[in-house]
Amino acid sequence: MGFKEGDLVLEVGRSGGCDESLRKQISAITTTEFVDSAAHEVVDGVIIWWRDGDGDLVDELMDALTYLSETGPIWVLTPKVGRDGHVEPSDIQDAAPTAGLSQTSSFSIAADWSATRLVARKAGKR
Repeated sequence: MGFKEGDLVLEVGRSGGCDESLRKQISAITTTEFVDSAAHEVVDGVIIWWRDGDGDLVDELMDALTYLSETGPIWVLTPKVGRDGHVEPSDIQDAAPTAGLSQTSSFSIAADWSATRLVARKAGKR
C-alpha cells in the first residue's frame, strides 16, 4: 500500500466487519494510530472501508481529500464479490474522476476485501 514509518493515515467507515489483521499490519508499518476525521490533521493516506449502501462515494472521496497531503493516496476497501456489501468496481471508476481522482490499481488485499488506489489528478491532465 506504500505506507511507511511515521505516516498518518485517516480511517473512514470502520465497523465490526473490517479486517482487523490488515489494520494491525498498517499500524505496525506506520507506527502510528489511525486518525479519524475529528482530528482535522493533514494525513499521508486515507483508507475508506466502503460497502454498498454506505451513501455517496463521491461525497466521501471529496471529504477525504480535505485531509490528504498533495501526494497521498486514497485506498477504497470494498467487500469482495459474493460478500455482503460488495461494491461494483465500476462504481469506484465512476466516482473517482468526479472527485478529481484517478484510479491507479486494484487488487485483493485480504480474505474478504479488495483495495482500489486513487490519487489526485495532476494539474493540466484530464
